[in-house]
Amino acid sequence: MAGVGAFISPGRSLQKTLERVKLADGLGFDSIYTTHIAGRDSLSVLMAYAAASERARLGTGVLPIFSRTPVATAQAAATIDEYSDGRMVLGIGVSHKVTVENWFDNEISKPVTQMREYAGIVRAIFRSETPPEGDFFKTRFAFMGYGARPELPIYIAALSPNMLRLAGEIADGVMLWLCVPDYIREVVIPHVKEGRERAGKSLEGFDVVAAVPSALTGDPEAAREAMRGDLLSYFSLPFYRRMIERSGFGDEIAAFDEAIGSGDTDAAKAAISQRFLAALTGIGSEEEVRGAVKRYSEAGATSPCVGGIPRTDVEATLEAAAPSR
Repeated sequence: MAGVGAFISPGRSLQKTLERVKLADGLGFDSIYTTHIAGRDSLSVLMAYAAASERARLGTGVLPIFSRTPVATAQAAATIDEYSDGRMVLGIGVSHKVTVENWFDNEISKPVTQMREYAGIVRAIFRSETPPEGDFFKTRFAFMGYGARPELPIYIAALSPNMLRLAGEIADGVMLWLCVPDYIREVVIPHVKEGRERAGKSLEGFDVVAAVPSALTGDPEAAREAMRGDLLSYFSLPFYRRMIERSGFGDEIAAFDEAIGSGDTDAAKAAISQRFLAALTGIGSEEEVRGAVKRYSEAGATSPCVGGIPRTDVEATLEAAAPSR
């Protein structure tokens, strides 16, 4: 079911991104995911990915649930799935307080409950069942003259034990970002397993998607510095901060906070330590890129997904990590 995948999100040029999608598809990557940030709409992007590819699974990694109603999400996902001949994977997440309030004019009040309700409604729509009514999301929608693929997979983005258990209980997979291999082994897998057992299921067939930031480069330090710049905002977000502390990097969070408090951005970047980046990324030679993918796989990620690092050669990194090699 699963294998090595890739995170490919549009940068300045959508056309260049589609060329990368074609490359990844031809190199044998099992899946291709796109993020949903302050740029292009992820579901619209996936339709373009479907047109540019032939075999790889295509997914959102991840779509914030407050960006659309469950009905709008189900309709768009089902349409992409039909166009791509059943290759769609719907990855959804609650996002973060600052994003939800400032972008979507909504509120995260009970994240696990809100995710349970949202995913339950989308699942029911795919299966042509009556959607359950909850405290946050309600609809009486049903497809008319059309049927979605009932088993269209739903993956949930999770970091905390409670959300990980929910993903195991009600989803087909979990999506991870900034989760180092030790965290996957010691926190993710046990709590997902707990959720699976709660639903009377085993881990078999459950997909653990983990982003593996990677760069094939002759200048590893420049790539690490670019990665530090990319991570500054994540070190300020509560959900990620708690997960990073649980992963054993509390000193990094403390140093980051001290630097931010004094207004020293360079010191804040430096607080994202070599130790953290060594655990998180695969930077340097082909052996280091492929070694990082292997570390994640051995920790329990069924779909370790290579993701590019800003200002590095994404195409070369994809070729280095290619499953067909």
